[in-house]
Amino acid sequence: MTDFDTSRQASAAARFGRVAVLMGGTSSEREVSLDSGRNVLAALRGLGIDAIALDGIPALNRALREASVDRVFNVLHGQHGGGEDGVVQGLLEAAGVPYTGSGVLGSALSMDKIRSKLVWLALGLPTPRHVAIRKGDDVRRAASLIGFPLIVKPACEGSSVGITRVFDENGLAEAVALAERYPGDLLMETLIRGGGEYTVGILAERALPSIRIVPAGEYYDYHAKYQAEDTRYLCPGLSGEDEQSLRQLALQAFQALDCRGWGRVDVMRDEAGRFWLLEVNTAPGMTSHSLVPKAAAELGLDFAELCLQVLETSVEEAP
Repeated sequence: MTDFDTSRQASAAARFGRVAVLMGGTSSEREVSLDSGRNVLAALRGLGIDAIALDGIPALNRALREASVDRVFNVLHGQHGGGEDGVVQGLLEAAGVPYTGSGVLGSALSMDKIRSKLVWLALGLPTPRHVAIRKGDDVRRAASLIGFPLIVKPACEGSSVGITRVFDENGLAEAVALAERYPGDLLMETLIRGGGEYTVGILAERALPSIRIVPAGEYYDYHAKYQAEDTRYLCPGLSGEDEQSLRQLALQAFQALDCRGWGRVDVMRDEAGRFWLLEVNTAPGMTSHSLVPKAAAELGLDFAELCLQVLETSVEEAP
């Protein structure tokens, strides 16, 4: 760290006040969120910031009533007790407390993959062909519209929860049954293959170097994301014009959903080299396996500096 960086960190406690690291909650991504939160909490405290842990929305609500926090670093993942669906953001804006990440609209749109796609399609941005499925809908008819191979997943979950790749009609019923375990509608979309899986972190309105994800197995599933030690992450994932095009597309997709501060955009590439937008994550993971820290490291930002820069966006983006 330079002398400037040291000086900036020394003044952090006064600038930010007491920071609540919001983690855990009751969504399907609770364990990942707790891991993220512990890492962020340790980093902020290491920078001399007065940081405390809050587990879930009820704990946050109590802290707001007691006026015991000045700012929130949100790493609460998911919906229905998570912090990515706009509920936490609305609560914090009503209380006048600044926070990291996107606002109410950006969070709600990004959490709902179906509505994200509608926005992107309206703007001419590429996303795989899809059908929204509600309970009772004819899934075979939907599959005939999409064509095999396809993906079935909950429309409002993250971390690869409830996702199945379906290659023929025989696997359809089981895939739908798995996705229906989670609240909300289902999403059926074309399975993009051939050119790899990519992610692009966004920090303070700029796109970080892309990462190409190369799992040891065939797919980048929950195990490959959070447990496996043999998943490879190539950063930057591309070079030259391809890399610039991917970063530009990711930033466009992020801003199209009214997102701000920081986040992550997940993209697939087909065998013809075309990019296809999958989703935006407005409170990305901050675990040892997470992708935004890996991309930041490519630019020379260690984990603590990344946390500090994310926290600084809450100053710029205060409601």
